[in-house]
Amino acid sequence: MPFELIAAFRFLREGRFQTALILSGVAVGAAVIVFLVALITGLQDDLIARTLGTQPHIVLRPPDDVARSVTRPAAGETVSAQVEKRAQRLRSIDGWQQALADAAGTPGVTAVSPMASGPAFAVRGSAEKSVALLGIEPERYLKIVPVDRKLVAGRFQVAGEDAVIGVDLAKDLGASVGDKVRLTAAGGRTQVVTVAGIFDLGLRDLNRRWVLITLRSAQTLLDLAGGVTNIDLVVSDLFGAEAVAKTIAARTGLTAESWMKTNAELLVGLRGQSGSSAMIQFFVSVAVAFGISSVLVVSVVQKSREIGILRAMGASRRAVLTIFLVQGAIVALAGSLIGCALGTWAALAFQSWQGVFHVWLGWQLYVVVIAGATAIGIVAALAPAFRAAHLEPVAAIRYGG
Repeated sequence: MPFELIAAFRFLREGRFQTALILSGVAVGAAVIVFLVALITGLQDDLIARTLGTQPHIVLRPPDDVARSVTRPAAGETVSAQVEKRAQRLRSIDGWQQALADAAGTPGVTAVSPMASGPAFAVRGSAEKSVALLGIEPERYLKIVPVDRKLVAGRFQVAGEDAVIGVDLAKDLGASVGDKVRLTAAGGRTQVVTVAGIFDLGLRDLNRRWVLITLRSAQTLLDLAGGVTNIDLVVSDLFGAEAVAKTIAARTGLTAESWMKTNAELLVGLRGQSGSSAMIQFFVSVAVAFGISSVLVVSVVQKSREIGILRAMGASRRAVLTIFLVQGAIVALAGSLIGCALGTWAALAFQSWQGVFHVWLGWQLYVVVIAGATAIGIVAALAPAFRAAHLEPVAAIRYGG
């Protein structure tokens, strides 16, 4: 074992009370950071899952109709051009197959799904409800919104005349699996579908309005003639969705809306949480660093005679410097390990007691906390280590405590 390591362990063993103080400070600091990061990250993951679990990351739609200029002169008069806004109507994406291929080939996009959606009425007996028709290709759409995991009755079967509806809509219509429901869209176009499954997405508005049918059925009901109203996308990097949306919009000429725009308030809240967490972690780290440094400074004063003897026996300044740096690293490493255990226990206890969302305890958290605490310990030990290394041997022996 190297001489510096032996001396470091001996100094720590002789100053048990000081060592215990440093270990306690580092352990508490590491525990606070582990608990805080686990709590906030878990909360953010839960919020994102609840919000984005029922919607795509990016939605492509046809561009809005532009306003047009018209002139309406009276008899014998000429008037300036009058600008009239075009009536917005249910429109298909021009060349949507090519747009779908372009979107799928964009870096960062992991899933794409065409959809024909629009308003309609669902009728069963005397019950009539306004609904939103979602014409989908099941295999593609399940990669966007995993509705099959949210079923409370029946099975996810969207084929032919089979449809899947929300749990609240089923209650409003008095429908159950196997029942028939008539869908009526604008223009009087109708289709009778069979309820194959009932889902619960956790959002009442969606549970009360969504009716999932085949893409072909929706195109017929909504009079889209083989078209689609939007293309839904999922990306690998949630917080890079806006950049991907801009890239796709530039390539296709379509309107691209990312979740970061449609959920701007959520994004602000997430960034605020991350910022406050970072500030707390910073101040906790600073407090731990000052604690380590101050205790080691006291240790240098108390052990100045021993340091002088070591220097007189031939120990170099570098060796003395290394001894105190090793002390800082040892106590920080040991304290962070204890703190990780305490923080994990506190986080799991909070999760068990609170029970609303799961805390995040990924291995990356422990690596960052342990490595960060060890680095802080070494940096904090620099000042006392330099002071010890520059003690003159004769003065240290004569005046040392």
